[in-house]
Amino acid sequence: MIRPSAAIPGVILAGGLATRLGGGDKTLLPLGEGRILDHVLARLRSQVADVALNANGDAARFAAYDLPVIPDSVAGFPGPLAGILAAMDWAAGRDAHSVVTVAGDTPFFPPDLVARLGEAGQGKSACPVIAATAEGWHPIFGLWPVGLRDDLRAALTGGARRVMRWANERGARVAMFEAHPFDPFFNINTPDDLASARAMLGTEQRSR
Repeated sequence: MIRPSAAIPGVILAGGLATRLGGGDKTLLPLGEGRILDHVLARLRSQVADVALNANGDAARFAAYDLPVIPDSVAGFPGPLAGILAAMDWAAGRDAHSVVTVAGDTPFFPPDLVARLGEAGQGKSACPVIAATAEGWHPIFGLWPVGLRDDLRAALTGGARRVMRWANERGARVAMFEAHPFDPFFNINTPDDLASARAMLGTEQRSR
């Protein structure tokens, strides 16, 4: 069996603004010796064939990363579903059958995310697969069949905005992850979150 990382591209959804952290892109906030995006990118690159960044506005602000920057293809910034559609469209252009998405403000997601999503989706290649812990679903972290992109485009045009509702209507499956010693899907929204992320990074580095 081909490992998922050998065939599946990944896209970082980086549309979140740091409204409670002084403005700008959350992904570009400092964390450790780099930025949040550096940590997200390192985790994803080790698991997928190719990586792109979904972000709107001037792509030049990400020039240092030398990544394809793909904007939403649906007007009006309709949220994460539009980023997932952009990821599907980009993956389709690379003749991929599916694409993984991750959040740009979540630097500690599992190092086996893609493999586990792929395992949970075996035999159900036409269904999305979503990451979850005992605390709930994490719908930005998903494996998306590219064949659903026209369906998603129509849903967005019709007003769909909730990732889980759309995914569940397409028979979404779940890949379960442990949330110990901390939640790997912890995301950064506030100054306190950023301070926690710095402490978590230190703990992770000491445990290596």
